[in-house]
Amino acid sequence: MSELPDIIPVFPLPNVVLLPRVQLPLHIFEPRYRAMVRDVMEAEPPLIGMALLRGDWQEQYEGNPQVFPIGCVGKMVKTVPLPDGRFNILLQGLREYRIQEEFHDKSYRRARVEWLPQRNQTLEPAQREAIGRLLASYLQKDEIVQKFLADSGITDELFINFFAFQLDLLPIEKQSLLDAATLDERATCLRDILDFKLSEGRWPEGGGGGKDRLH
Repeated sequence: MSELPDIIPVFPLPNVVLLPRVQLPLHIFEPRYRAMVRDVMEAEPPLIGMALLRGDWQEQYEGNPQVFPIGCVGKMVKTVPLPDGRFNILLQGLREYRIQEEFHDKSYRRARVEWLPQRNQTLEPAQREAIGRLLASYLQKDEIVQKFLADSGITDELFINFFAFQLDLLPIEKQSLLDAATLDERATCLRDILDFKLSEGRWPEGGGGGKDRLH
C-alpha cells in the first residue's frame, strides 16, 4: 500500500466510530460527500477519515461542526455508483489518526493528520480470556459470535476491534475505545464497559437477547 498521506478527507457522523481491521458499509447521499467519494476514487490510496461529531453538532450540521480529534481512516475497497449520483461504499479500517489542522476549501472537510502508532500488539492470554467470558455472557444467544470467540486464530487486535466496533454501545463509549493509546488499554476499557453493563443489568434496548447487542 502507498504511504499514508498527511492530508485526508474527513467524513463526520454522529453515531459511527470506525476501528482498524473492521469493515464499514456506508450509503453516501449528501452532495458534498458524493463529491468527496468522486475525489477519493481518483486518489491513491483511496482513503476517508471517519470522525465522530461532538457538542451541538445538530445546530451546525450544514457547516463544519466540531469532531473528536482522534479518528480512524478507512480504505475505500468497494464503490457502487447509483443512477442518481449516490454511492454505496465499503471502507476497510486501517489506522488511527489525530487531527492537527482542518481545511474547508472544498465542499467537504479535509484535515492534516498525525498518524498514531499501530496497535497490533498482543494481549496477555488471561486478559483475552477474561474479555471472552464477559462477551460470552453478554452475547449468550448469538451462535456466530460464540464461534468467533472460540477461534484462536483471530489476532488480538481484530478480536478487540471487532467487538469494540460491533457491540451496541453508545458512540461516546466507542470513542473512548478508539482513544486508547495501546491495545491493552483498549482491551481494558472494553472489559470495564462490559463489566459495568453486566453488573448493572444495562442491556441495550430490546431486552436480554444476544443479536440485539450487535449492530
